Amino acid sequence: MSGFNFKQAACEVLDIEVKGLQQLSQYFNAEFEQACTTILNNKEGKVVVMGMGKSGHIGKKIAATLASTGTSAFFVHPGEASHGDLGMIEANDIVLAISNSGESGEILSLFPVLKRLSIRIISMTGKPKSSMAKLADIHLCISVPQEACPIELAPTASTTATLVMGDALAMALMQARGFTAEDFALSHPGGALGRKLLLKLENIMHVGDEVPSVFADASVKDALLEISQKGLGMTAVVDEDQHILGIFTDGDLRRLLDTKLDIHNAVIGDVMSKNPATASPGLLAVEGLNMMQERSITALLLSQQGKLVGALNMHDLLKAGVM
Repeated sequence: MSGFNFKQAACEVLDIEVKGLQQLSQYFNAEFEQACTTILNNKEGKVVVMGMGKSGHIGKKIAATLASTGTSAFFVHPGEASHGDLGMIEANDIVLAISNSGESGEILSLFPVLKRLSIRIISMTGKPKSSMAKLADIHLCISVPQEACPIELAPTASTTATLVMGDALAMALMQARGFTAEDFALSHPGGALGRKLLLKLENIMHVGDEVPSVFADASVKDALLEISQKGLGMTAVVDEDQHILGIFTDGDLRRLLDTKLDIHNAVIGDVMSKNPATASPGLLAVEGLNMMQERSITALLLSQQGKLVGALNMHDLLKAGVM
């Protein structure tokens, strides 16, 4: 075995599976369109995916892809279905039954009950003349010329074709529904896309006593103390009604040190940056990030009707996963 050519074996697998996928397009036919239309027009029910063994593993992924792209779907194990889980399937549901041979006994045993409940069945098999193909309302063919397994036993090219057929079904339905990135984010709130499209500045901003602020007549020393205590690298300058007058940042301090101004006696209102960038708390966090990057600033004041209500810096956006 020391002289075995692993690279050649891998390339042979790839070549066989690619050839299997290249001929899959012939099965995007009238029945595929019928399957898409049936699912798309099913406003009240769900897609229930079933499969045994490797087909079951692929089926779980197909169900997850459908569910995350606008088609309500879940996976039910055929073996468990015959022992009570069949109660999870309702009259308006559509069953997507997957079996390369089309002769899975665990699935076929459920067909009489599904038919009696008038549940529509879409089968996905590699054998158009199989029992599942004939008994289903719609059949999606996933036939491949050969498996990549050298002894033609382990499902390889057939499971790849099944996965691609499932992806094609899900993506076609997604486009037909007009499913958007915002819709996707709603079902993925914990993901990076969800954070970018759903998270608002109000969800991560500092509020109350955490917001650095001083009055315009405060000394530069007091302003520096406020910056140090609050740890945002800046302080807002406000009037007694919390209207924002300006901002004083670490950068302002460095520039101030290059002047001859007596910082020990100066008041912050004389050295602050006027008309600072502000944003609404309801702004999307990613839009706040874009604003900060465009203006080359590292901190942002949040305001409502000109009044200071919060603050944040780049570190807050980084912690929130927006960057």
